[in-house]
Amino acid sequence: MRKISRREFAQLTAAATVAAATPRRALAQTYPTRPIKFIVAFTAGGTTDLLARILAAPLSERLGQQVVIENKPGGGTNIAMQSVVNAVPDGYTLAMTFATNVINPSLYKSLPFDFQRDIAPVSGLADLPLVLVVNKDVPIKDIDGFVAYTKANPGKISLASFGARTISHLAIELMRTSTGMDVVHVPYAGGPQITTDLISGRIQAGMDALPNSLPHIRSGSVRALAVMSPQRNPAIPDVPAIGETIPGIEINAGTGIGVPAATPAAIVERLNRDINACLSDAGLKARYAEVGAVPIILTPAEARSRIASDTQKWAKVIEAAGLKPE
Repeated sequence: MRKISRREFAQLTAAATVAAATPRRALAQTYPTRPIKFIVAFTAGGTTDLLARILAAPLSERLGQQVVIENKPGGGTNIAMQSVVNAVPDGYTLAMTFATNVINPSLYKSLPFDFQRDIAPVSGLADLPLVLVVNKDVPIKDIDGFVAYTKANPGKISLASFGARTISHLAIELMRTSTGMDVVHVPYAGGPQITTDLISGRIQAGMDALPNSLPHIRSGSVRALAVMSPQRNPAIPDVPAIGETIPGIEINAGTGIGVPAATPAAIVERLNRDINACLSDAGLKARYAEVGAVPIILTPAEARSRIASDTQKWAKVIEAAGLKPE
């Protein structure tokens, strides 16, 4: 057998590299050829649904295929995420990821999937500040007054979250352990129901995402006591950040976009490029700002690093708060 020269070996290696790369390039160039499902773990009409729909329109234009929102609420976002984990990893099923997904590993003894293993991060999406709101007829004007009122009237204030074991619920538990407030937690299946019952007086308070409550805060239908972010939000600059009253509490409901873990890298790269282009657009930024959201522009590697960091952060917070896995 003839011995292959170094030059011939180098040529063969280069040819193999080109051949291996060609299918990836072709895949990225032809994808997508049909509509794409964008799975949202909360009800239609809520904050996360709104942000997904704001993105879906320009993303559909860039991809040349319709991005269709599919709402799958319930199970602390696990139902929606399981459906994405089980989907064919071909780029035609996207997941809107939430802070809940990095919290759940510390709140459930067992899950049918491993979020960090089974979902490939594509990009960021938006940071969503939480806001504590009360019915306009409740005689409470600020956080100090809220805490004092709940202690003087134990069990009389129903404080709603947009889902059991979501970041909204966790924010309530952190406030409870930090202040000793005495409230009844009422979990809902999304933000819109909170607003409806809060305005009607069925519940007295809610821990909601700011974009959902913002129109009602502005109209005076509900009263905002504080945002849970580290600083005040430009959309409601007169409402204090929680840290101004209760140091140490800082919560943002960060969102992102992921796909099933085995999705080809070329497709992940294509999605990242087009999603980030949409998030960088001045028009989209303005629409997000109108509802108090801030776009997050990340590479897949940066998104993965953030997920790992946040998972560790919330594990420590949950342990300190004394919340037990179920």
